[in-house]
Amino acid sequence: MPSRPNTPCRHPGCAALVPYGTKYCDKHRSLHPEETRSAGSRGYGTAWNKARKRYLETHPLCVECLKQGRYVKSTDVDHIKPHRGDSVLFWDQSNWQSLCHRHHSIKTRNEDHTPEYKY
Repeated sequence: MPSRPNTPCRHPGCAALVPYGTKYCDKHRSLHPEETRSAGSRGYGTAWNKARKRYLETHPLCVECLKQGRYVKSTDVDHIKPHRGDSVLFWDQSNWQSLCHRHHSIKTRNEDHTPEYKY
């Protein structure tokens, strides 16, 4: 049975080919720790859950749905600029926005450069 072809590294601007199922080349893997570490070790533990809950209580509607004139309850707190392990950026509430799960998933896919998903 033939093997699947290699795919491009998902790091922005990198065209290196990696085996199917691998997201990043060796050069860029260390820049994407979210791929190899658990959620708790990336900062999404008890303190995050408490802060997330407070934020959603004060920001109950999805900001993307509001732009479309729809009132949809937010379920996710999103980091507008990905923190990539930077704890200062992680806890900076000016870098947070409330999103419904659908819009959070779309934004995450767009950041991973899967072009078929857009707002």
